[in-house]
Amino acid sequence: MNKFGPPLTRIHLIALAVTLLIALNSVWLNIFGTLDNRISDLFVRLVAQKLNPDPDIVIVDIDEASLAAMQETAGSWPWPRAVHAELLQGIARQQPRAIVFDIMFSEPDRYRPESDQFLNEALHDMRNVYFPMLQLEGRQASGVPLSEIARVIDIPRTASADPNARAILLPPQAIATESWRVGLINFTEDMDGIARRYDLYRDLSGWKLESLPARVMRDLGYTIPPQTDIRLHWRGGQLAFKHISYSDLYADQSRQKPQRDAHELTGKIVIIGSTATGLHDIRATPVSSLYPGVAILATAFDNLKNQRYMHVAPAYFAPLVAVLLIAMQLPLFLHRRVDVFRIGGALLLLSLALLGAQYFAMTRLVSVAMLTPLLFGWGFYFAVALSEYLREKKAREQTIRIFNRFLDPRVVDSLVAHGETPQSLTGKALEITVLFSDIRGFTTLSEKRTPEEIVSLLNAYFSIQVEIIFRHGGTLDKFIGDAIMAFWGAPQDDPQHAEHAVAAAMEMEQSLLRFKAGLGEDGKDFDVGIGIHTGKAVVGFIGSDARLDYTAIGDTVNLSSRIEGLTKGVARILVSSDTVAHCKNAFDFKPTGSYKVKGRLQEVELFTPAQVSL
Repeated sequence: MNKFGPPLTRIHLIALAVTLLIALNSVWLNIFGTLDNRISDLFVRLVAQKLNPDPDIVIVDIDEASLAAMQETAGSWPWPRAVHAELLQGIARQQPRAIVFDIMFSEPDRYRPESDQFLNEALHDMRNVYFPMLQLEGRQASGVPLSEIARVIDIPRTASADPNARAILLPPQAIATESWRVGLINFTEDMDGIARRYDLYRDLSGWKLESLPARVMRDLGYTIPPQTDIRLHWRGGQLAFKHISYSDLYADQSRQKPQRDAHELTGKIVIIGSTATGLHDIRATPVSSLYPGVAILATAFDNLKNQRYMHVAPAYFAPLVAVLLIAMQLPLFLHRRVDVFRIGGALLLLSLALLGAQYFAMTRLVSVAMLTPLLFGWGFYFAVALSEYLREKKAREQTIRIFNRFLDPRVVDSLVAHGETPQSLTGKALEITVLFSDIRGFTTLSEKRTPEEIVSLLNAYFSIQVEIIFRHGGTLDKFIGDAIMAFWGAPQDDPQHAEHAVAAAMEMEQSLLRFKAGLGEDGKDFDVGIGIHTGKAVVGFIGSDARLDYTAIGDTVNLSSRIEGLTKGVARILVSSDTVAHCKNAFDFKPTGSYKVKGRLQEVELFTPAQVSL
């Protein structure tokens, strides 16, 4: 016995290899990350179609129509900032909660400084107008000291913040610093180029540079999550938020009698930005490959305001599910009588259920990755299924090779189709009919022919007789010198095994006569004796790992051999009374008398078949 426990099977080794790959994938490879994102994005779109965005978030849209309509008034883009100032004043009269520009004012207008001045004068008394700021790529140590920026804008920091920290920032330099209520609008894309998350802040040596949505919502009194970013929970399509065309709103404010609702922006969070494709503020998101940046900003505001951003499942979740999927399949595969297709069907149903659970979780603001564990689960399934197929194929081929030695190929096909193996056919006590056939006069014949001729003659004779045995459903046990042993009733069940054995013996006798005739004068002494007996015997594969033989052992075998030995001078075929009883009325039997048989106290009554009854 193995003191270290049972040995690992091939299935255990595959499970171990896949589990190690799962661990490696979870900490480094992320093989199926893109596919996971794709299925997640599909569910995002399905869920988003059923949800409406917050009606208190309104986008004033610089759309294609506005660019065309404002051409006469403001010229080509970028428009004079006085235009924004006029619009800003009109919006402010409606008393919105916040006005957020998604337009960069990164440098003063050198050609229209009076326009910048007008905008700053309009901003002077406004405390709810916010502007974007960018952190540029590059060596941050070459940027401005954050301690200096902190004198102008409110930058949250930790107690251990580095006083010498720097960053390359692009603030709204066209705006007077006293109006700098700013936040970052840097947008981080995932590895596949899709934008799914929004930064809440960027930690630079303890200085927390807030994003524009986080800054605005903090000022409005909303709780900001402690994490550095949120996974956005999308709602509707890219035009789901209420959009007001910039030019329409601007024109209405210029009328003596405005036609729009004078309170349509009251209490709203107003975002001024662009959906015009010509202004290139377009991103790829799960909802659309051409999604306006201003709508992404609005989604972040919606998520923070309503606390309905996605919660991502822990990093260990996917590996744990993958390992559980393997653990569920392992006992089924180890119990090899379970059909591999049934296991696959069960795994398919489970996969659909888990994907359904992923969709349901998304409706409850939980983002889980189910595809990766499912793919690992299916990978284990296919690896084991292939391994088992190859194992069974090898075992099947070995079984066919073994069975073909003593069975009719048609019987072999039937046994293999029913999954029989040398192991399943071993050690059974069955009632069978055993036939022994031995050649007479062979010594005389061999004296007249060369060894090669003798071998050829025997092979020809045995081929004829074995074909008859197979045709009558018999099993060839072995050749013993110039004798043949066969039996009926195993490995296939045969209720008429006695009848089939006797019918085979009678045909063997007829084939012998034809064979003798073909030998001419040399065949006059060539003859056979056939003994048949029916009874219990132990049937199975016996031998070593190197060689196995399917054979029958027991008193029934011995007696049939003894009966064959009594045929000389009596009849070519002798059948025991037990065989006669099992044949019922299938044949006419003539009694030949009772005989003393070695190993038995009582004499054995023997018969010879005369003809088949009609």
